[in-house]
Formats: sequence, structure tokens, C-alpha cells
Amino acid sequence: MNKKTSHETRMDLTLLLLLATVSLGNAQTSLLTVDSHDITVLLNTSETFVVFANGLLASDVPVTLGTDSEDYLLIDPASFVYPAGSTGNQSVVITGLRAGNVKVVADSDDAHKEIVKDVFVRVTVAKSRALIYTSIVFGWIYFVAWSVSFYPQIWSNYRRKSVEGLNFDFLALNIVGFTLYSMFNCGLYFIEDLQNEYEQRYPLGVNPVMLNDVVFSLHAMFATCITILQCFFYQRAQQRVSFIAYGILAIFAVVVVVSAGLAGGSVIHWLDFLYYCSYVKLTITIIKYVPQALMNYRRKSTSGWSIGNILLDFTGGTLSMLQMILNAHNYDDWVSLFGDPTKFGLGLFSVLFDIFFMLQHYVFYRHSRESSSSDLTTVTEVQNRSNESPSDVTAEKY
Repeated sequence: MNKKTSHETRMDLTLLLLLATVSLGNAQTSLLTVDSHDITVLLNTSETFVVFANGLLASDVPVTLGTDSEDYLLIDPASFVYPAGSTGNQSVVITGLRAGNVKVVADSDDAHKEIVKDVFVRVTVAKSRALIYTSIVFGWIYFVAWSVSFYPQIWSNYRRKSVEGLNFDFLALNIVGFTLYSMFNCGLYFIEDLQNEYEQRYPLGVNPVMLNDVVFSLHAMFATCITILQCFFYQRAQQRVSFIAYGILAIFAVVVVVSAGLAGGSVIHWLDFLYYCSYVKLTITIIKYVPQALMNYRRKSTSGWSIGNILLDFTGGTLSMLQMILNAHNYDDWVSLFGDPTKFGLGLFSVLFDIFFMLQHYVFYRHSRESSSSDLTTVTEVQNRSNESPSDVTAEKY
């Protein structure tokens, strides 16, 4: 009897030791985190975020909060100790002192640095809430304007049953550009491995791709495909994709295929492959309007090239730049506007091209446009009459 009791005692001790080991392991892997990694606070006002543990901690964790830039925030408390075994929340109040973007990060002793690595907050200190809402409204307007801008050309082609005047090089560059843009957006938005890779590379950063980016790029690719299909079914005269455009697209294809091969062979990361695709898209954005502008110049006419597309693109580009300027003023972040001029520069470049197209349409080739429109109407009437039976023509004549 005593022997059995001793055996049971050893079993109980083993079980307790196993449970203690599991509990200790869970405690060691428990981390501190925050309820929100992104906060916007107005100047001279306060907001609160909460620090909490996602499990029981094995020991007390000292936490010291700091910022990557001085004089932007007042943090209260700037340091505290999170007790072992606690499930409580530690509230932290931040007060905006100076407009700008700043990161609040946590530090601890060497034994607990891993535990506090997820305690960080990206704080935007704004001057005006009204400017925040204005920026949001501008963003939605230019999103709609750019999305709708594809349809005036599609409608014009359908109404005329012709794509004469629409440059095929522009379409070829456009479909490749939007395909690569869709690959970049869908990759970072839907593929978890790429999201994890981005997070590892930029631990305090935020995924730059949002749902509206995915929707816009896929819709743009769809609308461009419709326009390309129209080129196969409607009258197009002798228009075709030029050898120069084929050469440029071949270079882009080599860059994309080689990059994909390097990523597949683990020479570079797949995230780098997506970045290379985005660089090709940026290059296409710079050059894609040139063929159409040259075609209008050589024809001395903009007939067949929808001005509605340009007006909507101009509206979207202008509001996009205004939004960037508003944000730079509201967050006192002019460095992001002029220090990295890619986005603003591309927007400005597109708007300047839109202005040039409007000058071609309304000033340089205005009379030629009116003449071409009159000729088109005459040709359409002749084609319609040719499809009528003799009896119909006689009846209409009398």
C-alpha cells in the first residue's frame, strides 16, 4: 500500500513539474503590446493608449517610453513597471506639443527587451482636425475621378465605332503598368508571407497598400482591357503598336522575368521583386503619355482622343497634390513632400501632361478638331445610308 502511494506521489510531482514548465514557457513567451499602433492627436490636446500583456509574465518588467524625435510629445508616465502575473492595463497619456510624425517606442533591461518589442505607437500630431477631414474628402474625390477617367474614352470609342486617334502605344504601356501595379498591391495586401517580410524589414512601419489601392489598380486594368478589346472590333485604320514600344516593353519584360527568377532562386526576396515591378510602373507613368502627344502633334488633331479622360485625370492629379500639400502643412512634414519627391513629382508630371493635352484640344488644334468632328458625322451618315435598303431610301426621299 505504501509502495503504491509512493508511486502515485512521484506521478503527482512529475505532473506538477510538467505543468510548471509549461506555465513558465508560456510566461516567457508572453509579450507586452498596445491597443493601437496608430494615433492622431491635435496640438495641445491629449490622447491615451493602453499597454497590456497578452499572457502572464514570469517577472516584473520595467518599461521606459521614449520618442525618436524630441519636443513633439509629452508622455505620462514615461516609465513604469508592469508586474508579473498581472492582467491589468497600464494607461499612457500623450500630449501633442509640436506638429509632425513621431514614434513612441519602449525600452527595458537586457532580460526583457524582447518582451517590450511590440510596445510602439506611430503618433501623428496635427494642427487642425478640419484639415484632416478636408484631406480625406480630397482623397475620395480624386479616387473617384481617377476611377471614372477611363470611361469617357470607352464611351467615345463605342459611340463612334472607331478607335482612330487613340494611340496603341499608350494602351500597351498602360496595360503593362497597371498589371504590375496590381501585382504589387495584391501581393502586399493578400499574401501573408509578403506582409510578414515587410513587417520584418520595417518593424515600426505600416503596410502602404490599402483596399482602395487594390480596387483601383484592378479596376484600371479591367477598364484598359475593355479599351484594348475595342481596338480589335472597331475601325482602327492603319494604327498598331510601334516597334519602339515593343522594344521598351521587351526591356521591361526582361527586368520583370529576371527579377522573378532571382526571387524564385532566393537570390533576392519576393518583396524586392514587387518593388522592382513598382519601379517599372513608375517609369511607364513617366513615358506613357508621350506617344499620344506626338500622335496628336503629327495629326494636328485630337479627334478620337477623349478630352473627358484628361479632365478627370487632371482633377484627380490636382487634388492628389493638394492633399499632399495639406498634409505636409497640417503635420509640418514638408520633408516627406520634397525630401522624397517621387509621388509628388509623378503627380505634377501627369498634371503638366494633362495641361498640354488640354492646350492641344482647346487651343492648338481646335479648328482641326471641329473639322474632324464634322467629317466623322458625314462619314457616319454615309455608312448608315449604305446599310439602308433602296425602299427605305426612296421612302425617306419622298
